[in-house]
Amino acid sequence: MATNDIYILGIESSCDDTSASIIHNGKVLSNVIANQEVHAKYGGVVPELASRAHQQNIVPVVQQAISQANITKEDLNAIAFTKGPGLMGSLLVGTSFAKSLALGLGIPLIDVNHMQAHILAHFIEEEQSKFPPFPFVCLTISGGHTQIVKISNHFEMEILGETIDDAVGEAFDKSAKILGLPYPGGPLIDKHAQKGNPKAFQFTQPKVGDLDFSFSGLKTQILYFIQKNNKENPNFIAEHLNDICASIQYTIVEILMKKLKNAVKHTEIKHIAIAGGVSANSEIRKRLVLAEKHWGWTTYIPKFEYTTDNAAMIAIAGYLKFLDKQYASISVSAQARLKVTE
Repeated sequence: MATNDIYILGIESSCDDTSASIIHNGKVLSNVIANQEVHAKYGGVVPELASRAHQQNIVPVVQQAISQANITKEDLNAIAFTKGPGLMGSLLVGTSFAKSLALGLGIPLIDVNHMQAHILAHFIEEEQSKFPPFPFVCLTISGGHTQIVKISNHFEMEILGETIDDAVGEAFDKSAKILGLPYPGGPLIDKHAQKGNPKAFQFTQPKVGDLDFSFSGLKTQILYFIQKNNKENPNFIAEHLNDICASIQYTIVEILMKKLKNAVKHTEIKHIAIAGGVSANSEIRKRLVLAEKHWGWTTYIPKFEYTTDNAAMIAIAGYLKFLDKQYASISVSAQARLKVTE
């Protein structure tokens, strides 16, 4: 088969978004995402409801991805799916569907590590895409993960540092909850922060190892700060919302940038990428662009649509594994816990 005609279907179902994407030779032909509104009223993802919604969404989402790509399922060369990490019930829906379809079509099945896929999204071919050269350092920031990873090639990754407790996305969402903002609150903090003064309120940064993160203490600090000020002025949040959000965001981004600077010092690698849902944050993007001027880094910032959970990143990882003939056995099983290095 000519390598100039490879179609990969990617399926992503690790949390609450059902997504399917077709990639043709590294280029995205379709990337369909069905969001689950049902969780907003619970203030977080309810696993049982998530897996039920995946069961309803998966067939129409895959059909839509194939028809948007203007191909038929018979044109597919392989099916890539998220093996983990994620919610077990959600992962099982995608895994079972991918296995059945691959078996039915008689084509290879490719299992993809969700965390690796976030990083490999940088290799999706776009008009102006510049791929990070190996080795590069990637800051992976999401609701479930915060880590600094050294990438030596597409499939060789080493964790240099990670959070010892909560993930950065959780710190954003919990802070938003304390402020009475709806779920998911991270993007709302970003929105209000753009209108506020980042130096209005000071929060102390945690003292942990050079390349490690900790956010649980910061969350507690924010909670006590709000409780104390609310006692003195019941309208405190309403009167200072933009400034509070700007100060929280400034502190979190300061922590991330400080650790990245340490990673550059340790590794002497100046090619820096970001990945994961929190990489959509406007402040971290702004600071990375500034880092190019101030510290001579070359930074790689993914398109917004490839930052949150999506199947295009699963499909590109699948495409790279297909070229490398890294196929999965039909007995492969979903794994709720999986390190980026596994």
